[in-house]
Amino acid sequence: MNKLPSYKKRYWRSNIKYLLVLLSVWFTVSYVFGIVFVDTLNQIKIGGFKLGFWFAQQGSIFVFVLLIFIYVGLMNKLDADYHKKEEE
Repeated sequence: MNKLPSYKKRYWRSNIKYLLVLLSVWFTVSYVFGIVFVDTLNQIKIGGFKLGFWFAQQGSIFVFVLLIFIYVGLMNKLDADYHKKEEE
């Protein structure tokens, strides 16, 4: 069996944790706000558009792109932290 060093296990555990949190946010914005609570959110208007419609059509895409940048930042920091440990 291939045994990974403990710091590599911690690295992947952190990576998976980031993914699960960010995908949960995306799921909440795209599915819950855009489909489940659409009728409730449609009672609120922003810029002439119903908020539920906005989440379903554009909001989830904007949040997804934002989450990509957040993930890149988190992974760059994680890579830098673990690269230092790997050199020691």
